[in-house]
Amino acid sequence: MPAKNKGETSKAKAGETKQQAPPQSSQPRTVRELAWQRYWTANPLQKIVEEKGYGSLSPTDKRTYLSLNLARNTQEVEQLSKKGQRELWKQLSDANVPLRSAVRPKDDQWGRDKDGRDIGDYTLEEFAAYEQKKLRLNHLRLESRLFETDRAWATSELTDSLTGKVYTLSEGDIEAEKKRREEMALLNEELYGTTVGSFAKDPEWDDVIPIPLAEPEGALAVIAYPEDYAEAMSYLRAVMAVKEHTPRCLRLTERIIDMNPSHYTVWLYRFDIVKALNIPIPDELLWLNEVSLEHLKNYQIWNHRQLLMDLYYPTLESDKAALTELAKSEHSFLAEMLRKDTKNYHVWSYRQYLVQKLELWDWPDEIQSIESMIDEDVRNNSAWSHRFFLVFSNPAQTTAGSHATEHDPKVPESIIDREISYTQDKINMAPQNQSPWNYLRGVLVKGGRPLQTVREFVEGFATDLGEEEGKERVRSSHALDLLADIYKEAGEKEKADLCLRRLAEKWDRIREGYWSYRRRLLDG
Repeated sequence: MPAKNKGETSKAKAGETKQQAPPQSSQPRTVRELAWQRYWTANPLQKIVEEKGYGSLSPTDKRTYLSLNLARNTQEVEQLSKKGQRELWKQLSDANVPLRSAVRPKDDQWGRDKDGRDIGDYTLEEFAAYEQKKLRLNHLRLESRLFETDRAWATSELTDSLTGKVYTLSEGDIEAEKKRREEMALLNEELYGTTVGSFAKDPEWDDVIPIPLAEPEGALAVIAYPEDYAEAMSYLRAVMAVKEHTPRCLRLTERIIDMNPSHYTVWLYRFDIVKALNIPIPDELLWLNEVSLEHLKNYQIWNHRQLLMDLYYPTLESDKAALTELAKSEHSFLAEMLRKDTKNYHVWSYRQYLVQKLELWDWPDEIQSIESMIDEDVRNNSAWSHRFFLVFSNPAQTTAGSHATEHDPKVPESIIDREISYTQDKINMAPQNQSPWNYLRGVLVKGGRPLQTVREFVEGFATDLGEEEGKERVRSSHALDLLADIYKEAGEKEKADLCLRRLAEKWDRIREGYWSYRRRLLDG
């Protein structure tokens, strides 16, 4: 056995110098400095050799240095005789040097943190905090594994041999695991820079193996999806592959729609889930209203709404009161949408669908709503278009399948007279507004009436045409356009040509080429 150290009171043999003490070092500030301090403390002679060379050691220190290196090599010590070993240990004991050496620090032994910083350069306080986080993460991982074990037992309905009770997992246990995973994700991010997706943090999705997007090899343009979106889509592919229709899948579609409301496939999958779970359509419509107000220009929203209405309508078809309430609810929401965007094409398209589906052709609220919108903005061409649809597609007073640009003898004369009068009133309000002029042409076509019917009215918007400068008065270039067709219809080509020429020369010069083309058609 090695001889015990005699302590600092031991004396060197007579005639030998005392062991050279290593220079005092400053207080270590970093992990690296502390490791080197510990190493040099355990190897004081090695420090002298490396800094000043072996020749700087005294004869006694040289002998101690060599003996110490020998003692630290177990195999070489065992080759010594028993007497030699005793003398070796006695010499080292008298020299009072550490027999065990600390591990020599390596430049890369601590590694680097998520930012590329060498952990060896951490201050002692930073390193202590770093290690504390690692300990906390390991503890949370252990608890999470225990949760997984408990869940497996609860799923298998195993019985506790001590209590005789079946293992169960409470909502509190699940919530605790969610919070645990949130903390683990945060620690992983802080320690290693690794991001844990929100689904991976949710125990509810542990049984799903996500299917990531497989980009073709050598793709010219790989889309850089955000990590949270890519993760959600990978879980969507997995549940769609097995045709799962559950509440968690419904929440998944809601989440993806929030990130990408134009994802057509997600909307179709959501509709299948709504049907499978028999979710009340009014509840789905309430959710859809919020999404619609947030994404005004989205088409898929309105396609989904139409699918819902097709699914819902048969359940209410025989209940007139319920249909009326539905019409009022939808009408109110559409009005809110159009207040935000009066010319939203998707909203107007759905409105036409709704009129047909719920047979709202003669519903007073529908007609009054359109007239109010035109009163508020007589230039709202979308409102004019919808009015034309209401009047000239109404099955009670029109021919089924009649084209918008062809005469329909079924339309009552009183309707034609009413629409002409209504349109003329609006033209007088804003003569340069093209919408009512186009509407007027459409009414005349539907009624099978010649353009001459409104000649006197139209001529009132263009007087002294072609007269000297300052005398000619034109209140509407659209009136001149219509007058040209009126005169052409009447065979008065010179007057028609004059209208088109004045449009090209003065009243609509930006389309001079078009008006010149129209003039050439007169000769044809």
